[in-house]
Amino acid sequence: MKILKSIISLCLAAMLSYNIQNAPSVYAAQNELSSETVGYYDHWKEKYLVQNPYSDDTQYYVFYGDETYDEAGYTVPVTVSEAHGYGMLITASMAPYDSNAQEIFDGMFRYYKSFPSSIGSHLMAWQQSDTGSALINADGADSATDGDMDIAYSLLMADTLWGSDGEINYKDEAIAVINDIMTYEVNQKDWVLRLGDWAYDTDENDVYYSATRASDFIMQYMPVFADATGDERWIKLYDSTYSIINKMMKEYGTGLLPDFIVKDSQSGEFIPAPANMLESENDGCYYYNSCRTPWRIGMDYLINKNPDALAFANTITSFMKTETNNDVWNIMAGYTPDGTAVSDWNDLCFNAPLMIAAACGEDTEWHDQIRDMCINYGDDAYFGETISMLCLIVDDGGWIVPESGEPISVIGDVNADGSLTVADAILLQKWLVAVPETRLDDWKAADLYKDDKLDVFDFCLIKKLLIEIKQNKLNIF
Repeated sequence: MKILKSIISLCLAAMLSYNIQNAPSVYAAQNELSSETVGYYDHWKEKYLVQNPYSDDTQYYVFYGDETYDEAGYTVPVTVSEAHGYGMLITASMAPYDSNAQEIFDGMFRYYKSFPSSIGSHLMAWQQSDTGSALINADGADSATDGDMDIAYSLLMADTLWGSDGEINYKDEAIAVINDIMTYEVNQKDWVLRLGDWAYDTDENDVYYSATRASDFIMQYMPVFADATGDERWIKLYDSTYSIINKMMKEYGTGLLPDFIVKDSQSGEFIPAPANMLESENDGCYYYNSCRTPWRIGMDYLINKNPDALAFANTITSFMKTETNNDVWNIMAGYTPDGTAVSDWNDLCFNAPLMIAAACGEDTEWHDQIRDMCINYGDDAYFGETISMLCLIVDDGGWIVPESGEPISVIGDVNADGSLTVADAILLQKWLVAVPETRLDDWKAADLYKDDKLDVFDFCLIKKLLIEIKQNKLNIF
């Protein structure tokens, strides 16, 4: 027993590293949404939700363009898979408030199925245009990664809400999308998300082979996808993606992730993309793609309590407050990674995601300023208002995290009281040194090494996690 206690003491001194990303996803029941969010939804739905007029079955899509065909008089783009994924997420989230939500969601599902990618058959072609007589794929029929991830996640939401025994097996459809994302949209050499399935067959010497888009770093989804499919490669991707996020944070100290990130051919490190790598001279800046990262990454703290997500949220919040002198209207639409503004205007799509980052750090005053701006911003375009809609849902606690279908264990919670505390570490220590009549109510919660046994190494990881919780002022659940 003395030897075992000595080993425990040595482990405490060494403090083996452990990342909270090994924690299971947790089902978060929806909180009641605010009247402001419900009102915002009514406005969003009326303005952007459109029924496909050319379809024999009922289909819906999210209009993202500047003009309709009738207004322009010629073929115009009307939606993209990004917008479609957003629409499916919003519709599922608003199911408690919209009696037509499932009907609309199913119509959006049928639209998605009508425009498959030519590469990954369960992925969605990235853009459609209205010719005046039909909606057709525009500029190719390949995919964009973020739209596919949102569609997959929304289908898991639908399974949680309505089950999969009806006309659409939401769960099976979700798994088919997730598996195609892993096959075609995950670079399984560098373990980064590709820009779309069109990059699947690129040569290793091509800049697009390892190129990734920070706005696709939807961290909260990855453990959910692992849980839904049993595919642990999602956790490998999750860890690898946080390595990139953390490296960028350490290097620049701002939390400003560039729109596009590429692998440097000399150092092998991931760095901001050069100008005009894909879209514009600001491809290596925090611009109209990466403006979403405070929301996309911040959700992983709000849902999974990942300390890396909290560090990211706090870093970008601190930068923005200092840079703007605590005035949300001074947030500019774009910055270099080291914090130099590249625009001289404000845009809603940059502000709304920062509300989620502020919520992570419990910065109430800054958070409330941003929320008030979002609600009272006035008329804006599809991108800003749709992102704001999603951020308001998350901010209200209305985000749905799909159920795994199995009992949920809170990581380290061996006394099964719903949270990880010092009491759990003490109880586990007593059990390890064989204190009489010591019983663990949920021993599997402490099996952090996932080897179906409890030992001193699991104990060390729990103690390390408790220290991380204290240092980051976390409250696990």
